Amino acid sequence: MDSLDQLDHFDHFEYERRFFCESIPSEILADEAPTLIVQSYYVHQDNYALRVRLNAKNVRLDMAEDTDPISVLARYRDSFTEATLTAKGPAVGGTRYELENSIDPDVAAELVFRGGKAIIKNRYSIWQGEDGWKIDLFGADNYPLIVAEVERHNPVTNLVIPSFCTTEITDQARFSNDGLAGKPFSAWKDDFAAELEEVGPLFLDSFGENRREEE
Repeated sequence: MDSLDQLDHFDHFEYERRFFCESIPSEILADEAPTLIVQSYYVHQDNYALRVRLNAKNVRLDMAEDTDPISVLARYRDSFTEATLTAKGPAVGGTRYELENSIDPDVAAELVFRGGKAIIKNRYSIWQGEDGWKIDLFGADNYPLIVAEVERHNPVTNLVIPSFCTTEITDQARFSNDGLAGKPFSAWKDDFAAELEEVGPLFLDSFGENRREEE
């Protein structure tokens, strides 16, 4: 593999850290316009996944447990103007293989209508501390899950962790979107709440110093 091939190979990896959030202060999201995302998984096993995603940037829709992703896609179909097809490998230590390509939104919508396991969420993109963060508020059978994540072009080390992050879930496959497609948050949220109560918040120490943002 020559140097250019190696560079292209490494470009297919994403580096991220992810956190479960019990809530997000309203003032943090007040001035941000979310992207409405409907995505469907056609493979979601052993942390391998094949995903079709559609984005709509001009639809304002609050998430709820009865928010049906297929109905939303059908109702606002013309607003979903961006779509991607993505293959993902297992996540290890905050690193995951990902190969993503843009596809026609009409083709993506028809694929979602015809199969897979659909997920819906609002995604907010904010600047917090030293990094850009993505905050996902899930609907349907993953409501009321909130996940915050930060991505970089290199391993995410020496991160300033915002105070709204309750505990780290970077290497917990059950919290990945494909994991949630296979077993939604609503099926195990009570068990997770009990686990969090017993064990308490955990933050990985394998990424350098963890600095918590002051309240």
